Formats: sequence, structure tokens, C-alpha cells
Amino acid sequence: MKALICSQYGPPENLSVQDMPDPQPAAGQVVVRVRAAGVNFPDALIVQNLYQFKPTPPFSPGGEMAGEVLAVGAGVTRFKAGDKVIALTIWGGFAEQVLAQEDQLIAMPPGMSFEVAGSLLLTYGTCLHALRDRAGLQSGQTVLVLGAAGGIGIASIELAKALGARVIAAASSAEKLATCRAKGADDVINYREQNLRDEIKRITGGKGVDVVVDPVGGDYAEQALRSMAWRGRYLVVGFTDGQIPRLPLNLVLLKGCAIVGVFWGDFIRREPRAAQTDLQDLMAMLEQGQIKPLISGRYSLQEAPKAILELSQRRAQGKLIVLP
Repeated sequence: MKALICSQYGPPENLSVQDMPDPQPAAGQVVVRVRAAGVNFPDALIVQNLYQFKPTPPFSPGGEMAGEVLAVGAGVTRFKAGDKVIALTIWGGFAEQVLAQEDQLIAMPPGMSFEVAGSLLLTYGTCLHALRDRAGLQSGQTVLVLGAAGGIGIASIELAKALGARVIAAASSAEKLATCRAKGADDVINYREQNLRDEIKRITGGKGVDVVVDPVGGDYAEQALRSMAWRGRYLVVGFTDGQIPRLPLNLVLLKGCAIVGVFWGDFIRREPRAAQTDLQDLMAMLEQGQIKPLISGRYSLQEAPKAILELSQRRAQGKLIVLP
């Protein structure tokens, strides 16, 4: 099979497509033919040895994908050859075939395309867990989404609206904000051209926002924290800016607010029943048209390093996918 290989840790430009042996399933394992694989920010981190999971080279990046089961190992009972599945493997997905543990697979709902299935769960699963479980978002509350045109941003906008919230989308260009409007944002802020705090104060009539979704970090984090309402919840989702902010904790005291970590990968491992409920709810929302992944770019294996670079440099809108 062909696979995008990280031979040694470094930038995405160092990745190359190579011929690799077809994987063979051991007990409890499944081989999946990859039809579509979502590109996510951890893909850029893992090839640079900057992610919390650190596979030993050579390996393929790519943590979420969809495809068809090719073979199963001894003891596998939930899947058989030919089944359509979604796989969440942390790495290995930017390849024609991927080896997964049985418990890393989810059956694809009937009628779902491989492209949607391969780009849905990491962003929408993270955001539903963040907004409903970690933030306890209530209908009528106000949500500020930073980096709002990215994968997490678009998912946050759609899910917050589905949960009855008012959404303020903050992004770096008029083009990105137009995308946010099209996805349901009630108000938008161009934080390259406008003062984030002043605009939040104007939009909310001085009240502030109840929930902040922050997958970005960097310089805008403190401004967002200063713009929170009483009992607000600041959701720490990631650091695509590359800079982990140092936040003044006196603000947390004065506002009676909470800084809340969001680690969906460990949530599904530690609380599988709750994660399964979230998955069922996401599928229902998808069927009802409340959510619809925005796939803005499709790449071959050879083009996958470019996709990872586009995402890491925050030039992408919605999701990018690799089609082996």
C-alpha cells in the first residue's frame, strides 16, 4: 500500500509518500481501506513530536478516517469484511489502509458519505462535549467562538445554534466571517481590524459572553477572558496560534467564571457511554440538517503535506480531507 510517511520528526514538508507493507490484523484488530481522512491540527503537531501521543517513526499522520473493512483478526465480533466504518486511531490514517483496534471503530450510519464520515467526529464530537457537557450551555446564552472559520469554529457555531444560543464569531478576515454568517453566526468580529473587547461589549450591551470557545490561544485569549459575563465558562480547546497564553487568574476570581479544559480524546476513553450518547445525538442533528460539515479542500496523498500546512497556518476554512 501507499502511505504518507513521517520518517523523522519535522515540518509537514518533510513527509513523503512511500510503499509500505499491507497491514495484517492481529487478535482484536481490523484493517480498513481508507476512503476519506480528515485533516486536524494534531496532525501538524504529531509529525513534529509536539503532541501528547508520540509514535516512533516511521508512521503516518491522520487520526480520523472512514472506509471499508478489509480483514479482521481473531476475536473481532462487531465488524466483518465489507462493513463501512469510521475509525479514530490518533495516527495512521493518511494511507490506503489503516490498522485499528476494534474499539477504535464505529459503524457508519446508512446513507452517510465517506467524506462526511471521515471529517465529522473530531470537530463535532469535541464541540458537543465542550458546549453541552463542559460548559453546560443553556438556550438563550451567548457564545463567543474564536478562530470561528476553522473546523472547531464552524462546528461550535452550528452546535451552539442547535442548542439555542446566540453566537458571536470572531475571525481574521471578511471572507472567513462571511462563512461564519452562512453557518448561522448572529454577530461577527474581525479581530484583525476591530477591538475584540470593545465589540463584545457593544454587541452584548456590556453584559459579556457566557461561554468562550477557544481553539486558538495566543494574544486574544486574555481579551476574551476579560469579556466574560458573571459565571461564564472559558473552554480551552487547543492552541492553533502556537502560543499557550498566560492568563491572569485574578480575572477568574473577579468574574466568578471558570476556565474549563476540553480533551475529547480522553473523554471517549474514560466515559464511553456518555461519548456514545453524544455520537447518537450528532447523527440525529446531521439527519435533521442542524449540522453539516464544511469541506473546503480535498487532497491526494501526495498533496496531504500541503493540507497539513494550510491547516497549521490557519488558512483553511472548515475541514480539509485526504482522499487516498
